[in-house]
Amino acid sequence: MKIALDAVGGDHGPAPCIEGALQAAKEVDVEVILVGDETILKRECDRLSCLDSRLSIRHAPQVVGMHESPAAMARKKRDSSIWIATELVKNGEADALVSPGNTGASMVASFFVLGLTKGVERPAIATSLPTVTGEAIMLDVGANVDCSAKDLEQFALMGNEYGKHLFGKPNPRVGLLSIGEEDSKGNEVTKEAFKLLKAGSLNFVGNVEGRDVYSGTADVVVCDGFIGNVALKISEGVAEMIKKLLLSEISDSFLGRLAYPLIAGPLLNLKRKIDYAEFGGAPLLGVNGITMICHGRSSAKAIKNAIRRAKGMAEGRVRERIQRNIEESLSRPPVELET
Repeated sequence: MKIALDAVGGDHGPAPCIEGALQAAKEVDVEVILVGDETILKRECDRLSCLDSRLSIRHAPQVVGMHESPAAMARKKRDSSIWIATELVKNGEADALVSPGNTGASMVASFFVLGLTKGVERPAIATSLPTVTGEAIMLDVGANVDCSAKDLEQFALMGNEYGKHLFGKPNPRVGLLSIGEEDSKGNEVTKEAFKLLKAGSLNFVGNVEGRDVYSGTADVVVCDGFIGNVALKISEGVAEMIKKLLLSEISDSFLGRLAYPLIAGPLLNLKRKIDYAEFGGAPLLGVNGITMICHGRSSAKAIKNAIRRAKGMAEGRVRERIQRNIEESLSRPPVELET
């Protein structure tokens, strides 16, 4: 199994990418192709004493910055690390792609180089979220700002297959993010999507309110990319605030400092459960290949876990299963919606 890694696109340069690739090679048993400027990568590998033969370098003279236009990259930076890494997947030289670089550039490269899965109207980013019962998937969280009800139905189909693979469940619970549990709640798109999902073959549990996302009510939560991205960023901010407030309360209190040795273990377990590094990356579902999008600030652990997930998706043939489900849904008679 070979994974192409955009090793120079992240906020912290190649170091965490190389360290994560080394950890993955040892723990996950994969070969990793480090894509980026050869001189920079070789110098960093030497500094980190990287001698593992399962890591190789593919030269890419350009890099797409975090604030650069993805559309401009498609026209002017086809020698960039993200574009060349995507071409490795297209050409069969790699089984999957992992990138902590510009998210828009990753999506554009996947769209133009890999293309969409047959029948898929729009791809979707599926992120993992911690819940009180384990883990859930939310999609889309940023690939599409405006979506139709049919788009949301396809997101549900794609998320369902990813959920089967990720959770080992034959019939994941699928929920639709809305402003109330009743089927009459929501805007026109979500109300129409509710009817489509209710009439379909998925294990649809109905609408899920924002407060229920983390309760474990649903294994797969479906929404458009605008709502999903806002919800994700708010969640990240709340988690960071709670962590800072908790540490501040402990350090500012005599009793807190006294009790810290007793609560350090549970606090560490809590940190692991809400740490994005534990989930690694978010796959871009609906393209003809495996693209794993990581946070720009990804640590070595996050890169390692993203590679782990990318390998699992390739071995589980998730893309092929999504293709089959989409084709089956398109072959069914259209649902007659009540007006």
